[in-house]
Amino acid sequence: IESVISEVLPQHKAEEVKRLQKDGKIVAFVGDGINDAPALSQADIGIAMGNGTDIAVESGDVVLVNSDPVYTVAAIQLGRKLISKIKWNLFWAFAYNISLIPLAAGILYPVWKITFKPEIAGFAMALSSVTVVSLSLLLKTYTPPVLGEKRVHV
Repeated sequence: IESVISEVLPQHKAEEVKRLQKDGKIVAFVGDGINDAPALSQADIGIAMGNGTDIAVESGDVVLVNSDPVYTVAAIQLGRKLISKIKWNLFWAFAYNISLIPLAAGILYPVWKITFKPEIAGFAMALSSVTVVSLSLLLKTYTPPVLGEKRVHV
């Protein structure tokens, strides 16, 4: 988070978001009221407080159940961790598929006369899925650093 802008008049909130976006910034907007809905919709990441108005909650990309502002930072940290986990999952899925599909198709047979039985190829594909799911489940143990000892339910 590079900067925080607060105490902007309701009619200028969406304009301020557009101005920042025009400058090439990625903008997160946190709001809870009717006056925040246009800016929540305009922002790259609209974060609505769960105790806010219905229109603000509907306009947000992320809805925080707890109205403590520290959870805004926790949501951003969790989002970064999630993107990292997605990249790792893609890496492992590609690694499995790039290496094992040619083996299952018989690439070793012409030279070394080695083939995989269909059951082993199926097991390898299942293992790929189990790896991706297991890595994803590790997110349940993640606590955003800003929360310290507090726990957040993912």
